[in-house]
Amino acid sequence: MRSVQTRRLSAVLTAVLALSFAACNATTSPSIPPDATGSLAPPLIATAPASAVTSAAPTLPATFPMTLTDDEGTAVALGALPKKIVSITPASTEALFAIGAGKSVVATDETSDYPADAAGLPHVATFSSVDVEKITALGADLVIAGGLGFSPADAISQLRSLKIPVLVLYASSVDGVYHDVELLGAATGTSAKAASVTAAMRTDIDAVHAAAAAAGTPPRVYYEVGYTESTGQIFAPAAQSFVAEMVTLAGGDAITTSDPSTYEIPLEVLIERDPQVIVLGVNPFYAPTPAQVKARAGWGVMTAVKDGQIRTVRDTEITRPGPRLPTGLRNLTMAIWPGISLPPAP
Repeated sequence: MRSVQTRRLSAVLTAVLALSFAACNATTSPSIPPDATGSLAPPLIATAPASAVTSAAPTLPATFPMTLTDDEGTAVALGALPKKIVSITPASTEALFAIGAGKSVVATDETSDYPADAAGLPHVATFSSVDVEKITALGADLVIAGGLGFSPADAISQLRSLKIPVLVLYASSVDGVYHDVELLGAATGTSAKAASVTAAMRTDIDAVHAAAAAAGTPPRVYYEVGYTESTGQIFAPAAQSFVAEMVTLAGGDAITTSDPSTYEIPLEVLIERDPQVIVLGVNPFYAPTPAQVKARAGWGVMTAVKDGQIRTVRDTEITRPGPRLPTGLRNLTMAIWPGISLPPAP
């Protein structure tokens, strides 16, 4: 049960979450992707240490062999162009296929469900475990793992002890997503395509943000990261987290827990901050409805509930820090600003 809660309260972040996964509790949303740690699960959208992710594009060696620095600050040596890549985070899987390196991906984790070509690949990892034996048997010459606990640290250490290079990624911000896509481009010899992908993402995200910023005074927005009906626990984005940034880019005044590593917010604090809009991130395994929110004990005093400003939006593209972020931002912006006119997608 805990692993399901952790994967949703990712993405993701993750971040990193955004994601469609098996669930065993209909009242608590599954994770987002990509990376995290923590008690109940919020860490999947936890904020990475300031030194872990840079907003600048990585310095890319022109040829192999090369040494790249991952988001944990580890120098990772690549002797030659990887031919058998294992991706054990859904955001990295999406990015690899988007930049043209998908043909080299031989296995993924159980939550890598997009694109369709990736969904059919063998699974060598769950949230809580990595099958090092299978990865070794596949002859992997590069593994892409998730930071901040999304991929078990002992498995990463074991893979590295077997001389298998492991790049650990965790994007705690949109700039961090661009950085990681370009880092994957360097690692897979697809830098030009990666730069093209991030340029298109940046153009679209900047255009949507500009439209949202011009829409009016940002309403106070509570984006539901998770809710446990049996205990009444409420989970909102952590301060400076990836999901909070997405709400801000979509033209909202994000209601956060005011702490970079805490995701649970007491009901009395949420009432005090009085959301004007409540956005419910849904997926096939977690689908709260506005009617259910209205029926929650104590929630009726909030402005969003009284005014009926409770909306649902597909969660995955919003909370999974990968190439589909622009789509997620468009959907989130339309949930916060119904009827807004957005520029066409490039």
